Amino acid sequence: MDALDRAILRQLQTDGRLTNVELAERVRLSPSPCLRRVRALEHAGVIRGYHADIDAAALGRGFEVTVHVELAFKDRGTVESFEAGIAALDEVIECRRMFGVPDYIIRVAVADQDAYEAFYMNKLAELPGLARINSQFTMKMVKRGGSVPI
Repeated sequence: MDALDRAILRQLQTDGRLTNVELAERVRLSPSPCLRRVRALEHAGVIRGYHADIDAAALGRGFEVTVHVELAFKDRGTVESFEAGIAALDEVIECRRMFGVPDYIIRVAVADQDAYEAFYMNKLAELPGLARINSQFTMKMVKRGGSVPI
């Protein structure tokens, strides 16, 4: 990866809707080589996709909760069952398996506190292998998302 590839990535990370012509102009390259480079970055898996930044509150999912989960047992069957269950829940927008404690950090987006309680009682607490669940409500979003340093 050279300086031109990095320049392309910086531009696309800022605005994934750039046309190839606009992108080529910004990185000072002609359109054909620029497109070849973008395709090569996509093919190599450096560019995983293009996404819209959606306002969760506008969709009635503005109440975000960070959940720390510890499993009672960490055998393969329990871990696989838990992960399959958590992946199937629409309210879960991110789930990370961690080294150490907690075993998982999960981000949940729901409408409000009542919706979270219903999710917790009817879905989350029903998953296999749970030992502890600790929920933390977001007080204020200080920095959202962020970009990968290029």
